[in-house]
Amino acid sequence: MAMETGNSAHLIRSEVWSSQLKEVLEDELQATTYVNWMSEFPDGDTFTIPSIGQAVTDNYSENSAVKYRALDTGEFQFSIDQYKSSGHYITNKAKQDGFYMNQLISSFVPKQARAILEAVEVKIMGLESEQTSADLNNINGAPHRFVASGTNEVFAIADFAKARYSLKKANVPDTNLIAIVDPSVEYTLNTLSNLVNVSNNPRWEGIVSDGIATGMKFVKNVYGFDVYTSNYLADANETVDSVTTAAGKANMFFSAASDILPFVGAWRQMPQVDSEYNKDFQREEYVTTARYGVKLYRPENLVCVLSDTDQV
Repeated sequence: MAMETGNSAHLIRSEVWSSQLKEVLEDELQATTYVNWMSEFPDGDTFTIPSIGQAVTDNYSENSAVKYRALDTGEFQFSIDQYKSSGHYITNKAKQDGFYMNQLISSFVPKQARAILEAVEVKIMGLESEQTSADLNNINGAPHRFVASGTNEVFAIADFAKARYSLKKANVPDTNLIAIVDPSVEYTLNTLSNLVNVSNNPRWEGIVSDGIATGMKFVKNVYGFDVYTSNYLADANETVDSVTTAAGKANMFFSAASDILPFVGAWRQMPQVDSEYNKDFQREEYVTTARYGVKLYRPENLVCVLSDTDQV
């Protein structure tokens, strides 16, 4: 008897299942790099850092009394105010019947840790909200929050120069300058037609032929800023200096020099895993928890440029 597709249907599997599980793609996280994580915060939930101001000078006349002045003092406080958890369970029955159970269970802990670290990333990127919204946030006469100057509120090359000017006016050293921008900003820069005509910026040489981005970091340096992309920047829809964003993101510019990092934070409990067998529910339970706090520490070392993302 000849065997053909038509008379051997019962011998052919209509659907074949892989032995592998497909996992969701995950982008890289970076924000914790730009936080000054305090180690001298052993207990309690509020940490205070005292501060002192600058000395001043007075005009002096011979044989007259010198003026003695006190230094301005103040204090900075931040708190351990974030308590996060991520938990999963699997029942005995599911373990007994499921083909992929070993792979599934082995993914619980790394996925929980990733979820918590994503929450930390979002929190740090959201610290732009500690600036005054809908305001230029001028420091020494230079704005630290403004809307991108391109058509339809997209980035222009001049916005990098303006961010650098604002940091410089705030006495931020021009070392380790970092820009974290939305992917839409990368798109805008990649598609600018006049890049080859930019002057006074030799680092731009070759970018038209080579492209700008590889991975998270731009190949080229823009007016002194190493530019990174992130999908975790905060939304920012507001009017600043009579210009409004409708689909805005708060792109962040600062110096990442270790002694002047813009953000401060502390871990009370790094991500910690607990697991146990619940006999009442006949299941294995896994949970990861963490406690931490972060805050904007040096407002002079943060410039936020708001840009629309709907022009891509």
